[in-house]
Amino acid sequence: MLKTFSKVEKLMGNRFEISVVSDDEVWANEKITRAIDEIKRIEQLLTTFSADSQTNQINENAGIKPVKVDKEVFDLVERSLRISSLTQGAFDITYGSIDKSLWNFDTQMTTLPEPSVALKMVELIDYQKVVLNPAESSIFLQAKGMRIGFGGIGKGYAAEMAKRLMIREGVKSGIVNASGDLTTWGLQPDGRQWTIGIADPNYKNRPFSYLNISNMAVATSGNYEKYVIIEGKRYSHTINPKTGFPVTGIKSVTIISPNAEIADALATPVTVMGVRVGLDLINQLKGIACIIIDDNNKMFTSKNINIKS
Repeated sequence: MLKTFSKVEKLMGNRFEISVVSDDEVWANEKITRAIDEIKRIEQLLTTFSADSQTNQINENAGIKPVKVDKEVFDLVERSLRISSLTQGAFDITYGSIDKSLWNFDTQMTTLPEPSVALKMVELIDYQKVVLNPAESSIFLQAKGMRIGFGGIGKGYAAEMAKRLMIREGVKSGIVNASGDLTTWGLQPDGRQWTIGIADPNYKNRPFSYLNISNMAVATSGNYEKYVIIEGKRYSHTINPKTGFPVTGIKSVTIISPNAEIADALATPVTVMGVRVGLDLINQLKGIACIIIDDNNKMFTSKNINIKS
């Protein structure tokens, strides 16, 4: 009899839950273990916490010399730059230069930094200064002090790669859930599509609506996880790379896409772009849908979506 077997593990600093539908528990757990190993492999490539990771090598040599990287890292950076171009810089992997001392989203933070200080800090954020050399498979950050990081795309990429590996291994149905960024394929044991809850930004453990999906990915970026309230205004932990200031106006953005990497990468820039511009972008992209909840709890959706609450 078909059942869903799941395992939870902390990977890439996040809670990953991997689920496989099978009639054989031993086989299912073996596939889940393979998926976990794949995510750990990706974490080694992308982490900025390990001195010998390829990401850190790129950052260490910013303004000095290009760094030869695996094709996988090169391709991920290339796709990231394409999303930067598509979102006019609202998504930018060179955000790594942002000084944590300026924006520390804890209870002690009671005042905003000076706009001039914030602007100075984002001078090094510029995806157009990432030089790719396909012939050498090398990456060069033109300015000293520039840093790349995969916080906006890495979880989705890892979830997508784990899913692909399990499909190759013969897993017909499952879910990889990376702290709310998740990708699904196949059907539940009872033959129905997967039911996904979209988090309510005011009560994060309570869904405000549900989606029935299969072979789709969902990613949510919300200010309910980390934010600070200064003089009655809520500031999200998402920083606008152009101003150095946190984004206001939107509580959460949920992207639905066939690919977890794209869903993950688009959730943050739509938050930065705001409701009107963000929806305009999503409405131009084939096969991608979006749900936005603003600071007044008003819901906006792209043209191609049907919500069940």
